[in-house]
Amino acid sequence: MKVVIMAGGYATRLWPITKSKPKPLLPVGERLIIDYILDKVKELDLDVYVSTNRFFARQFEEWAKERGIELIIEDTLTEEEKLGTMGALRYIAEKLGSDDYLVIAGDNIFSFSLRDFLNRYEGKTIIAVYDVGDLKLAKRYGVVLLEGDRVIDFEEKPATPKSTLVSTGLYIFPEDVMELLEDYLREGNRDSPGYFLQWLLKRGVEIKAYKFDDYWYDIGSADSYIEAMKTLMKESYIEEIQISPYAKIIPPVVIKRGAKILGRSIIGPYVYIGEDCVIENSDISDSIIFRGTIIRNSTIWRSIIDERCEIRNLELKKSLVGGHAKIQRGD
Repeated sequence: MKVVIMAGGYATRLWPITKSKPKPLLPVGERLIIDYILDKVKELDLDVYVSTNRFFARQFEEWAKERGIELIIEDTLTEEEKLGTMGALRYIAEKLGSDDYLVIAGDNIFSFSLRDFLNRYEGKTIIAVYDVGDLKLAKRYGVVLLEGDRVIDFEEKPATPKSTLVSTGLYIFPEDVMELLEDYLREGNRDSPGYFLQWLLKRGVEIKAYKFDDYWYDIGSADSYIEAMKTLMKESYIEEIQISPYAKIIPPVVIKRGAKILGRSIIGPYVYIGEDCVIENSDISDSIIFRGTIIRNSTIWRSIIDERCEIRNLELKKSLVGGHAKIQRGD
């Protein structure tokens, strides 16, 4: 069996933050999204590959070299060109050869052990499922109906969900199912795992479900990104920074090297401050601030601010601010 982490998307729902940086390499606390996944994969002692695109290849190459991970790079540069998950998976299978594949979406953070997931595998397609507990929320995902641990119905992003149990972007496809990818794509079907699972069920292919509790985050929005950080940020990590004696830090926070916390600023809880940021006389909570950003005389809550921005004299709530933006209210 081979393990593939799928990281070839362009994360348009998180633009402008992800226009220049791949979503799996975004920080969650002191680590990256994909590092949480890799920790889980290490339990298995299997060959691991990361699939990405040519646009983000250089950033992944730096990450992969440090961790000894092999990359598979699809030759696309834009959202319009991308292969899609199943097209990318077919390309991966052509390069790596026939085998069973454990496939993991590169923007998923989950609580369960992959060893336990693998132990439930009996040669049939198996998917990890989670109860989101809300029918409105379930509309965003592939909705599953079960009979015991067997999937009897699957509907991708239904207008009227039949349950709140959803597929989470973790699958094991046996070799014989991987061989069906060519037929599926040749028929012109939509290039996503959910529609592939629907197609498999219609052909009478048995699909099992592994149900888990605790937490799961599909980091596709600012809210889910911040909530994942709040779940996983247990302790503070503060590097070499300059901090005013009048400033207050409320843990947990991550503050990277070179940051300056000046004046009567209040930072935290649940804040990530990137390298070389300057925060002066500002209150920041439940937010992610990327490197080189300057914030003065402002209040920031549940917001994500990209690198090298300047924010002055503002109150920002539930905001996404793209890189190099300059926003201020009159002094």
